[in-house]
Amino acid sequence: MPAYNAPLQDMRFLLNEVFDLKGMLSSLDGLKDHVDTDTADAILEEAAKISNSLLAPINRSGDEEGCLWNDGVVTTPSGFKEAYKTFIEGGWCGLGGNPEFGGMGMPKILGALVEEMIQSANISFGLYPMLTAGACLALDAHASEELKEKYLPNMYSGVWSGSMCLTEPHCGTDLGIIRTKAVPQADGSYTVSGTKIFITGGEHDLSDNIIHLVLAKLPDAPAGSRGISLFLVPKLLVDDKGVSGEKNNVSCGSIEHKMGIKASATCVMNFDGAKGWLVGDVNKGLAAMFTMMNYERLAVGVQGLAAAEQSYQNAVAYALDRTQGRSPQGAQNPDKAADPIFVHPDVRRMLMNMKAMNEGSRAFSVYSARFLDLSKYSQNESERQHAEAMVALLTPVCKAFLTDRGLESTVTGQQIFGGHGYVREWGQEQLVRDVRIAQIYEGTNGIQALDLMGRKIVSNDGRFFELFANEVADFVEGHRQDSSLQEFMEPLSAALSRLCDVTEHVIKSAKDDPSAVGAASVEYLDLFGYTAFAYVLARSAIAAQAHKGDDSNGFYDGKLKTVRYFYNRLLPRTLSLAEAVRSGSEDMMAITAEQL
Repeated sequence: MPAYNAPLQDMRFLLNEVFDLKGMLSSLDGLKDHVDTDTADAILEEAAKISNSLLAPINRSGDEEGCLWNDGVVTTPSGFKEAYKTFIEGGWCGLGGNPEFGGMGMPKILGALVEEMIQSANISFGLYPMLTAGACLALDAHASEELKEKYLPNMYSGVWSGSMCLTEPHCGTDLGIIRTKAVPQADGSYTVSGTKIFITGGEHDLSDNIIHLVLAKLPDAPAGSRGISLFLVPKLLVDDKGVSGEKNNVSCGSIEHKMGIKASATCVMNFDGAKGWLVGDVNKGLAAMFTMMNYERLAVGVQGLAAAEQSYQNAVAYALDRTQGRSPQGAQNPDKAADPIFVHPDVRRMLMNMKAMNEGSRAFSVYSARFLDLSKYSQNESERQHAEAMVALLTPVCKAFLTDRGLESTVTGQQIFGGHGYVREWGQEQLVRDVRIAQIYEGTNGIQALDLMGRKIVSNDGRFFELFANEVADFVEGHRQDSSLQEFMEPLSAALSRLCDVTEHVIKSAKDDPSAVGAASVEYLDLFGYTAFAYVLARSAIAAQAHKGDDSNGFYDGKLKTVRYFYNRLLPRTLSLAEAVRSGSEDMMAITAEQL
């Protein structure tokens, strides 16, 4: 199986030449004291090393061995404990954490790229620190100072890990009907009782303690989502000196036997009068949870990109080595019986589809992460509110579009291998199995599409959408006089106009048709995604053009060729997507239950 090599040149290109990391850092007081471009580059370099040499080598063995459950105890695969120990010694669990409690305070624009490398190397392993980071975000934003001081330092260090306990056997998306209860106690704590399922990292042997964040309802809570509160429930109770010892009434009932991510423990967690503490305000648990949800959903989108990048690297290596047939342009390897399959147009098409979508995904994830940083650190109220609106708009696109394209790219890579892609030894089938979950957890992609279309666009008459549309329109207008860029500006302008027209059409249709939003949402999200990719790739093309005379390894020329391919072969998909959205809900909803 080909080794993973982190795409550092493309990552540095995006940070420094496309999205101006140096300028962003200098403008944000909350970041400039913790990181500069040299520090960011050193972090990328070290993340590449640990991904390539520590995590990638245990990816396949972890999948083959999987996690084991025995009487409530979960054991991770061989090598995972040792790798985790090395991982936390490097401080990676606290990369984006609050420095006040021992975190490194790095921006998400950098963290997203580190996450990509970790997930490309080993998605199952990457889930453990990813869930801890999410729990830390919620605690840092909403917990009392006492709770933060007591729990965050050990979580940032990785000595303790975290989990997020939302889903129950009878409810997933509809959290308003959860049954887990929390009863207040005289000492200010609560007893938490209920069962949660699909809990990533709910139990394992990597850390000394696991800090669960649990959604539950108080006895007098209002019905529905307005009555949900959030509680911190540790696996082991922590004394006043910060030492964990006595076992709490928390247990792992079983682990799931899954299609993929087998080295990540997916647990059924039972809380039987477990001792917990309120995080944030009573009945405001969803608000606290959604503080970290935008970060987590971007991280899941990055998982799609990560698997796609590994699949692409594998497929390129195979296509350059595997010989079958002759090039339609004549023998390229006349001294041998056949040419490498790389010479065949269909193989080239598949590789270019993967390359273009990966580079678009990476650029879009960095673009989106930048708004997360601005919304968190900007001291300018107008800029911060603008960034918050953009985060709300872009998050469902990040999660759904990147993971849908991620599965497509892993399947495409498998196809390039032919029969060898279907068997175990080459690693392609594991990538297909592992990435499939990314379309499901953290809110299924259908839910993401409904969120985008319904909550983020129709419900506010397109106010958030206008922010994005105006940014792209200003970008096009600003480069309209540059003849060297018209191959990008004209189709980008047309795609934006198409997206704006369709957006207006759905907003108008939703006033009379209750099914309009649901019928349009998935194709609309894809239409948005392709248009957004065209925008960030055009920005990449402009940065690449500046290096016409300085391109020793062909990187910038390859970037321009990839952007052209996207514009000519992939962006036209917006035409059919727009027509699908315009077709409305009538045909979709006409079928009866008996006719299905």
